[in-house]
Order: sequence, then structure tokens, then C-alpha cells
Amino acid sequence: MGNQLFGVHSIYEALTAGNPPIERIYVGRETRSPKLQEVIELAGQRSIPVRREDRHVLERMAPGVSHQGIIALCGEFRYSPEEILFRTEIPFIVVLDGVEDPHNLGAVIRTAEAGNVSGIVVPERHSAPLSDTVAKASAGALAHVPVVRAGNLVSFLDHIKKKGVWVVGVDASGEKLWTEFDYTGPIALVFGGEHRGLRRLVREHCDAVVRLPMLGKIESLNISVTAGVVLYEVVRQRASR
Repeated sequence: MGNQLFGVHSIYEALTAGNPPIERIYVGRETRSPKLQEVIELAGQRSIPVRREDRHVLERMAPGVSHQGIIALCGEFRYSPEEILFRTEIPFIVVLDGVEDPHNLGAVIRTAEAGNVSGIVVPERHSAPLSDTVAKASAGALAHVPVVRAGNLVSFLDHIKKKGVWVVGVDASGEKLWTEFDYTGPIALVFGGEHRGLRRLVREHCDAVVRLPMLGKIESLNISVTAGVVLYEVVRQRASR
């Protein structure tokens, strides 16, 4: 039944940002909350129809999905043009080299939105597509974070370096700790995929590579945890300028 969004927060943020465009909303008859009322009022302001349905109707529309009693039919999630990454004087870009799990992608987007990044760049291949799963995992942040799709990440990195952006890879083999780099200028943080880390060519096109210390017995952290730690070092440094 077309593209769908689930959950009050994801649908509210999509209505606020207009991405993806909402076409119709279905709400369970027994579903009640102040936030839901905000969604209904916002939909009314945008002339988007809202229908109350029995819960079994929603279950049939989205079998096996935790929809929280609200489902929205929507258009395609829109990728953003590259120019949007440079709308600020000091760009803060996140590049994801092959994050294929939509839950991980959504979690990174959520942290990136909280850190006020300029945008996220993903490759056309070997990346989770923007979807309702990504939107829900991002807690609605997908509606506010520009996501740019690059045909070739290596070419993209070379391109933004010519624009004065420092490209910093995050990998277990990094020469420096993540706190030993100055992130206060235009920066792009590059994170590898869930299982392989940074690809060799991508790593070679970074200006520097930093690492997080692994002091226990496991060899790596989840990508969303790694991104959260490094992103907030950028936030800390920029706040103390």
C-alpha cells in the first residue's frame, strides 16, 4: 500500500519538514495522546486527510509492524542536492561508507541531527535506502537531516577537499586518537560499514584517520555508537572556540 511511515514522532516530524510528503493518515480509534492531537491538527492545517480506523485495519495495513496506532501513507523520501552541505560557513559533513542496516543508518541520522550536522552523504550502492524503517529508527530526525547520495565516494571526497573541507576517516587503524584532531574548521567525518570498516581507497583519500581506543576484548563498536562519540567531540570543540 505505497510508502508508509509509522509512529507519532516520525509522522509529526515529516509533517513539519514536508519530507517525505504525507498523503493520508490512519489513526486507531482507541489511540489517544497529546502528541497525536498535535499530529491531527497539523495534518488539518496542511489539508491532509485523517481517518479513524479499527486496530485490525491498521494491523492489516502494516502486519508485524510496531505502528503505535498511527500510519501515514507518503511519497518517496527525497535525497538532497550536494549544495545543501555548504549552506553554512563551516560545513560539518558525515560520510557513511557502506552502512547497510537501516536501523544503524537511522540511529546515525538521529545523532547527526542532534549534533547539527550540515548533512549526511551515502553512496548509491551498498547503503540502506531511505525508508520507513530508517525514519522510525531516527525518531523523526530523517525529516530534518539532508541526505545526499554520491555516485562515487572517492570522487566526492576529492571534490569537497578542493572546497576546503578536511576529510577525517574514523577507523581502528587510525594514527591518532579521535580527540587529537582539530575539528573546528570545515570537516567531513567518514565512517565505514558495519562489517568491513573503511574501504582501502576511501581511507587513502582521507586527510587523516583517527581511532577510538578499544580497551576491552571486543574489536569494534556499533557504527551508531562510534559516530555518536566522534560527532560530539566535534560539538565540544566547536562550542569551546
